[in-house]
Amino acid sequence: MTKTYEGGAPLAEVVRSGFVEGAHRGSVVVLDAAGVAVASAGDVTSPIFPRSASKPMQAIGMLRAGLPLTDPADVALVSASHAGEDFHLARVGALLQRAGLDASALHCPPDLPVGVAAREAVLRAGGGPNRVQMNCSGKHSGMLLTCEAAGWPLDGYWRPEHPLQQRLRAAIEEFTGEQAAAVGVDGCGAPVLAVSLTGLAGAFLRLVDAEPGSVPRTVADAMRAYPEIVGGTQADDTRLMRGVPGLLAKVGAEGVIVVALPGVGAVALKIDDGADRARMPVLVSALRRLGVDAPVLTEYAEVPLFGGGVPVGAVRPLW
Repeated sequence: MTKTYEGGAPLAEVVRSGFVEGAHRGSVVVLDAAGVAVASAGDVTSPIFPRSASKPMQAIGMLRAGLPLTDPADVALVSASHAGEDFHLARVGALLQRAGLDASALHCPPDLPVGVAAREAVLRAGGGPNRVQMNCSGKHSGMLLTCEAAGWPLDGYWRPEHPLQQRLRAAIEEFTGEQAAAVGVDGCGAPVLAVSLTGLAGAFLRLVDAEPGSVPRTVADAMRAYPEIVGGTQADDTRLMRGVPGLLAKVGAEGVIVVALPGVGAVALKIDDGADRARMPVLVSALRRLGVDAPVLTEYAEVPLFGGGVPVGAVRPLW
């Protein structure tokens, strides 16, 4: 029987006008450079869905299966949850065109950009949802190109039993060191596999510690070289990779984020209620346990709350 995620501990509090009006619970694990857990809170050994934090391992599986990408920016796009900015959309379009495909081949659903500015620009121009704007369209484009290169059918490329998804599952299980406890359907329609936060943190540490030129290191290096492609101009993981040299970071839906820094360690966390506002303050507190600090972390240490248009409180870490 699959072990069930037991839920987390209080990790952040919501303080308004000096009054604690709420709290966010979750789970977090901190690994040192050797991959040993040196701090944790909540349930870090039961499976959770990492959501888009799995994308770097999926990118590894695609490259190993023959995905023909030579530009690191394209590798970053395949690993991305992009904001739907113009440069993201142009690069997705170019990948599809290279394969002789168009947006109709993508299984990800039509959507508006997840980036606020990009979404507002689309709406102002009278546009609406489409598949290329969906934040996982880079990953899905990579999946299609991988199938073409390997000679696998494009039809049903998103189904768990498809040869492509079997390869991607193998990569996730290899790098987390765990067998997937469950298979779900992610928001983009592709499979998502349940693994623990400890396994997830260890996977990212293995990526940044991989041999230069290896496929895992190629993915990690591409993401760190093109952080704005991974997220977007103002995305949290983008800003972290810009602000902390050498850091690999990837967010996932439902309050998940994973980071790793070679020679230092890794952190994986999940906020139980999925609230993004609690994710970054808790991450900062975890990174500081590893001795990591930078101006960008100071910016994220608390998330301000407003009343009447002025700051009146903050979401701040308890752990």
